[in-house]
Amino acid sequence: MRISQHYGLGRTQATMDFVDVDIVNDTPVFLSPKALTMLPSEFGDECVHLVQNFFQTVLDYIRGGKNHQAEALLRELREPNETRLGLSSGKAQGHALGSGSAHNVWESLSQSEAAKSGLLEDLEDTVLMIEGISVDIVSDMTTNIIRAPLIRYTQRMCEQYGIPTSPGVDSGPLWNSIEKRWYSEFVELPIAGSGRLIFVPKVLVRTHLQYDAGEYFRHFLLTRMQQAELAANTELVEIVKSGKGKRARTRKRVTKKALLGKYGTGKKAIVAETRKHPDALATYKALKRDEKHLPLTLEDMSSLEGAAETDWAALLHAVRSVPTGQADAGRYEKAVEGIISALFYPNLTNPNVQHEIHNGRKRIDVTYTNMGVHGFFKWLATHYSSAHVFVECKNYGKEVGNPELDQLSGRFSPSRGQVGILVCRQFHNKTLFLQRCADTAKDSRGFIMALDDDDLASLTLSREDEPLFAEWKLLRSRFDALIN
Repeated sequence: MRISQHYGLGRTQATMDFVDVDIVNDTPVFLSPKALTMLPSEFGDECVHLVQNFFQTVLDYIRGGKNHQAEALLRELREPNETRLGLSSGKAQGHALGSGSAHNVWESLSQSEAAKSGLLEDLEDTVLMIEGISVDIVSDMTTNIIRAPLIRYTQRMCEQYGIPTSPGVDSGPLWNSIEKRWYSEFVELPIAGSGRLIFVPKVLVRTHLQYDAGEYFRHFLLTRMQQAELAANTELVEIVKSGKGKRARTRKRVTKKALLGKYGTGKKAIVAETRKHPDALATYKALKRDEKHLPLTLEDMSSLEGAAETDWAALLHAVRSVPTGQADAGRYEKAVEGIISALFYPNLTNPNVQHEIHNGRKRIDVTYTNMGVHGFFKWLATHYSSAHVFVECKNYGKEVGNPELDQLSGRFSPSRGQVGILVCRQFHNKTLFLQRCADTAKDSRGFIMALDDDDLASLTLSREDEPLFAEWKLLRSRFDALIN
């Protein structure tokens, strides 16, 4: 039974910001450190800082010969069963890190030439350089280190979705990046299935990490080693003849089989040869920096969870079936948030409902983080102040006019963002209202794209036809009308 079912949320994975995990068994995805760097928000920045700070502290201890302190820090990396992520079969076990495994991680790090030489720079480097550290261990290490922001995220999601929490729950180890130590406290968390739950945003999970030791060794390091052997004309160089008579040609080669025979395989060989050829690692990491490490699609999530694919007709019906009027404004806002969260994932993430600004004097119906993964929203993030995209929902039976435009534009700021979406049931004079949006933009009061129920239907059809749809021609045309 998944979280949505257990708590009767009336939601599916498409409309939930976090992974809708089974409350007992593991869901076979991993938290990716690389994904944290792709999240342009205070949450993402804090997580990246914590991971880098912890890992750098451990490496500094190891390089300084303070192995006892390094192992003590690693020993606190408990089994993160509370996320219900990983490859455990049956009941969630968080098998990658345990009391013995933490010692093994320290031992691998402390004995690694990579740790001592400075080759290790990022957490995912350990997948390439350290024996015994694989995707599940890196994921578990990351989860442990960012537990504090994940707990705060979980608490906000519980408040937003109406999930009950229990007070006085042991937080587990929390990393203090200032004092460079672990601490714990009692917090409020949901309890279900096999114990406490901590939610993980679905934009942060992957089925594999970006770095792969086999890929790096075979296609980058061995290639560089071949070049070095040929340049030095070593005993591994073979003369190969081809053709006959005047067309006969000779060339030199070094086979990868010969290299493996001389230098061996495994991460010990990777570290030793990378020290000789650091440009191979630099090339690999540069390629990975430019490589898209995209979030899983909604279809991917459905497949992994064994759930039905997103029912777009049902999401649209949830909007259209809400009666018009102030009495049902809350229902309309909830339905609009659900369909927009599904439509624009993974570009718009982390919906913050009834977000307070100006010390609570103003509220925004829904505030999204613009992750800008691809398509229209990436273009928007590149060219305009749109770290956040604000959504206001108007369940009016009357015409929406200048006061509603002024209300939304009053939420904008250069730091928060200056792009918003105003959603209402219908426009009596749509052409006139779109012109008012253009006037707002020309007066430097922000960029507001107006949508009605029919526009949501059009967007839903576009998304149904193309699972990776990202261009959103309707949104682009509305935005173009604001800037032209």
